[in-house]
Amino acid sequence: MASGAAIDVRGAERAARRRALAARPATEGVAERAGLMPWVPVWMAAGIGLWFSLPAQPGLLANGVAAFAGICGLALWRLRLDRRMGDALRLTGLALILLALGFGLTSLRAWRVEAPVLGFRYYGPIEGRVIEIDRSARDRIRLTLDQVRLDRMAPARLPRKVRLSLPEGVTATPPPGTRVMLTGHLGPPSGPAEPGGFDFRRAAWFESLGAIGYTRDPVMIAAPPAAGGALRLHRLRMQLSAAMQDRIDGQAGAVASALMTGDRSGISEATNRMMRDSNLFHIISISGLHMGMLAGFVYAALRMLVVAGQALTGRASGLPAHKLAAIGAIAAAAAYLWLSGGGVATERAFLMVAVMLGAILADRRALSLRTVALAAALILALAPEALLTPGFQMSFAATVALIVIYPPWLRLGKHLPWYLRPLAMLVISSVAAGLATSPIAAAHFSRMAHYGVLANLLVVPVTGVLIMPMGPVAALLAPIGLDGPALWLMGLGTRWMLAVGGWIAGLNGAVTYVTQPDPRVLPLLGAGAVIAILCWRPGRPAWRNLRSSCGVGLLAMGFALWLGTGRPLVLISAQGDVAGVMTADGRSLSKPKGGSFTVGEWLEKDGDVATQPEAASRPGWQGPIKQRLFDLGDVTLLHLTGKGAAEAAQGACSAGRIIVTDQPVDMRADGCLLLDADRLRRSGAIAMHRDGPVLGLTSTRDLTGDRPWSY
Repeated sequence: MASGAAIDVRGAERAARRRALAARPATEGVAERAGLMPWVPVWMAAGIGLWFSLPAQPGLLANGVAAFAGICGLALWRLRLDRRMGDALRLTGLALILLALGFGLTSLRAWRVEAPVLGFRYYGPIEGRVIEIDRSARDRIRLTLDQVRLDRMAPARLPRKVRLSLPEGVTATPPPGTRVMLTGHLGPPSGPAEPGGFDFRRAAWFESLGAIGYTRDPVMIAAPPAAGGALRLHRLRMQLSAAMQDRIDGQAGAVASALMTGDRSGISEATNRMMRDSNLFHIISISGLHMGMLAGFVYAALRMLVVAGQALTGRASGLPAHKLAAIGAIAAAAAYLWLSGGGVATERAFLMVAVMLGAILADRRALSLRTVALAAALILALAPEALLTPGFQMSFAATVALIVIYPPWLRLGKHLPWYLRPLAMLVISSVAAGLATSPIAAAHFSRMAHYGVLANLLVVPVTGVLIMPMGPVAALLAPIGLDGPALWLMGLGTRWMLAVGGWIAGLNGAVTYVTQPDPRVLPLLGAGAVIAILCWRPGRPAWRNLRSSCGVGLLAMGFALWLGTGRPLVLISAQGDVAGVMTADGRSLSKPKGGSFTVGEWLEKDGDVATQPEAASRPGWQGPIKQRLFDLGDVTLLHLTGKGAAEAAQGACSAGRIIVTDQPVDMRADGCLLLDADRLRRSGAIAMHRDGPVLGLTSTRDLTGDRPWSY
């Protein structure tokens, strides 16, 4: 009897909360209901962004200033004045506290991941333990090693981790935990391909990755994996991945294993490219979508089972069915995180799902700005560098877009027939998420997939109904040998995904390549969107809401700056092995071969689909392949390569000439600008812009500043 009374009381409390929510004015927006919580990750992100924008690594002085700002913020927060002035000062104090927190956490994170970086080119024996297996952009298997040993190097100077590409055609790999020996080439991680480009060195620094390279020789086993060891989970993942690919043929099996175990080494680069061009690439990388689908399936299934059990037995459990289901879904999401290897993106997805399911346990709305803000704050606290990654930006942009459109959908959806509501919701959510993430994807990847909404409409439902649910079902049935039907259905879903991706990517005009925006564009767009959403109040005209209007103004400013962004007239690689000049026909390259990765980055950021040989055949460059000359009008650009480059440069210096070479040149440059291998090693890649009659020069070192990764 007491149990029944307790259930009645809890039911009455939930009903009262629902009535209170329903009684809220219709003009109250999602941001008003969320309170100050959505601003927590915003101000933390401001502190993190400030840390990365400084020209030098913050030391004791900078961190001391940040700490002082935090103390001042705490003092302002504790002030007790009249309501209007007091509220303004307390909000200012909170902003200072969170900004200082973001700054300090980034400094702490940079210190924790600090590890030696190889400062020279190395060729010789390499020994280490395999900790990760993946595939490079050139479709080659890569091994990441720790516990590294290099010939004639002191232990204190050894990189904590190195990454090596294996020869083309190699498919067999040693299991994680295996100690291997090989002969290979290593070097420091490369810097940006151009000033303002993606900083590979910075990304490697936060992974504690001290060298990258390749081998042309076979990999020898020095010692098998230990029986237990920290990498036994990784070995289990690879075994499960291999088993799934044995049961599901071709790329469909590789995609299925990637979604269940996080092992992407079986997915070819052609498949990756096809999925990018069809805007389906996010589906083959474990993210919040997959974690949410799996947790949602488990939540729904457990809730039905608990309700059915209560109906059959006539007894209620101590917790309501939805809370028991939420606990089970959190456990399932944690198991998925464990099985998939716990990558950064997967951890981010788990935190988002766990926070939302935790909201159900606390009798709060699962998907709200408050829960999303809490998840974002946790992620930024654990890995501040995630702020700069497209995965973090796109995940939260899409989630916030769905939250914003949900209240209007509730009002409008009830006017549709019940059988049209799921389709309408799918279309609206796909369009909203696509609009929110398209600028971010275009800025990072220089491409826009025009039929992405159609592709997602055809694939996302199949992913939610067949692919993600069948994974755990197959895992449950595998011990009794009945996993075959579930894997067959999962393979059916991944084949459908690949078929749709191939069809969409092959349509005329499926992809438009766009130029890389100014580095200030994304911060402007992000700040504008956040201010516009968090300060928006339904029912109030835009001209009467100054703060929200300021957000819209920042958005307009960001897009205007993007449209006005021009590409560099001249680009010179950090190795001096290739140069490119922008012409009326596109960027003309000095060489048809060499520096292919750098050239690919240049052309992609130009929005140019040409190959390197095609770009090298464009008019402009003259002379033999090792002594190329380009007339820029008031100056000439001479590109010298090969063993005779230093000697050729000795007599080529004259007024109005820029000499670029991949060799060190020991001479005094009188009248000319000499960019030889030694100078380029210090400056990194170089860009030149025409500003009236002046040709301005910017190096990657100018933009990256004095940082540990800017060596």
